[in-house]
Amino acid sequence: MAEEVLIDTNGRCTRHLTLSLLAVALLSSFGSSLLYGYNLAVVNSPAEYIKDFYNQTIVRRYGSGVDEEHLTLLYSIIVSIFAIGGLVGSLTVGMQVTRFGRKGTLIRSTVLVFVGGALMGFSRLCQSPEMIIIGRFITGIHSGISLSVVPMYLGEIAPKNLRGFLGLVPSIFICLGVFIAQILGLHEILGKEDHWPLFLSLVVVPTFIQLMLLPWFPESPRYLMIEKRNIHATIKALKCYRAKCDIQAEMEEMEEEQRTMTSVETVSVLQLFKDLSVRWQLITIIVVNAGMQLSGIDAIWFYTNAIFENAGISAHQIQYLTAGTGAIEVIAGLIGCFTIERVGRRLLMISGFSFMGICCAGITVSLLLQTYVSFMRYISVACVVGIIAGFCIGPAGVPFLMTGELFKQSHRPSAYIVGGSLNWISNFTVGFVFPFLQMSAGAFCYLVFCVVCVGVAVYVYFIIPETKNKTFVEISQMFASRNGCEIENQPLTIADHLSLKKLNGYGTVVPADVEK
Repeated sequence: MAEEVLIDTNGRCTRHLTLSLLAVALLSSFGSSLLYGYNLAVVNSPAEYIKDFYNQTIVRRYGSGVDEEHLTLLYSIIVSIFAIGGLVGSLTVGMQVTRFGRKGTLIRSTVLVFVGGALMGFSRLCQSPEMIIIGRFITGIHSGISLSVVPMYLGEIAPKNLRGFLGLVPSIFICLGVFIAQILGLHEILGKEDHWPLFLSLVVVPTFIQLMLLPWFPESPRYLMIEKRNIHATIKALKCYRAKCDIQAEMEEMEEEQRTMTSVETVSVLQLFKDLSVRWQLITIIVVNAGMQLSGIDAIWFYTNAIFENAGISAHQIQYLTAGTGAIEVIAGLIGCFTIERVGRRLLMISGFSFMGICCAGITVSLLLQTYVSFMRYISVACVVGIIAGFCIGPAGVPFLMTGELFKQSHRPSAYIVGGSLNWISNFTVGFVFPFLQMSAGAFCYLVFCVVCVGVAVYVYFIIPETKNKTFVEISQMFASRNGCEIENQPLTIADHLSLKKLNGYGTVVPADVEK
């Protein structure tokens, strides 16, 4: 029976979305990516309550409070410490995925969420604002790990014709996490002063569900085959994730990738920077990952209420407008997910960043003119919605997908370290600097984001090839001429086919098959 699984008579079997593939994509994204989006937006609604908690604690400890500027600084620390934790987590990704595997890393990292959620949930009871900061830092470490590992895991278990679709599932859950935080943050639900500790600690719920169910699914077949050389486990994983006729072709493709690698050992970040054969791939992930965060989307997510307030929207309307933007995020993410395999990665990136740049310029113009033209405040709201929609339809998920697609197995973990680190450094920079930039530059602060968005769109248009429906080896070959090197690409030999038959038959060689 095992032999029958590996034989593909015509080599052109259609790779369908199996139930196990979909389940793993939903579980890994629900327990990890959703938390990233939730933590981005969860501090927006209770901002004033958290500031009051800070002030009351300082008065109780030192006898006097602090001014609004110092409270803004303390609140900015709560917002941005999440990104510092994310940076720390992203730096550990290479070591963890090599040692524990992709699925194993996700499962082990769940303990961080339970610790961080408990600290934030009991912070007011313990009268300790420091517990919020530490809890946000620890949950940031988890998000730093999962933000790289989830797309890496899904990219490796997905067949090439579904890699884009499954690769954008995490971005949908990021948008869904933001939306859930905005809905729960409504005054009628958890937006009251008594409920904000519970609001912050709800991150433990999806993680618990993931911890209960994800261990029942196999590890990444590519990890098992190329790094662990465990053929039997690879076959078992592929039988779970694929239709029977797909397995032979994928085993051969993994063998081909393994032969193009000079070593099956994972390269370090330093070796990645020194390797001229991946020079343009490395430049690309630096540009798209830094550009994704410096596009201003985090400023929109962190400070949505403040932006609407500056636009002249009444306090009563702001919470509902904010929740409405979350619904648009989810819809835009779904559009991107279901169109990426038709239109490709390039079009989603170029159109998304370009539209965001136009909307950033629109916010600047509308804020400058709203004193003279009353309806300009609604233009500001429309531009905020446009930035969010443009981001979620492409730039929200494609950079993570692209980081996995542009590199082979040996380089992929270090590539995610570089991309993830830049992502979190940029996230921290925007989250910490934006309120002060807004105070000093006013409406013109959005022009900085406009320049970044347009610049990334231009880079994608001129430099990045389309990777839709390509194998990892084929993508490496597309960059080979630009990098000034050639990728070895040899067909499978009779010995390679023989080794597959031996392993598939658990040590039994079928002479007739060899002769064929």
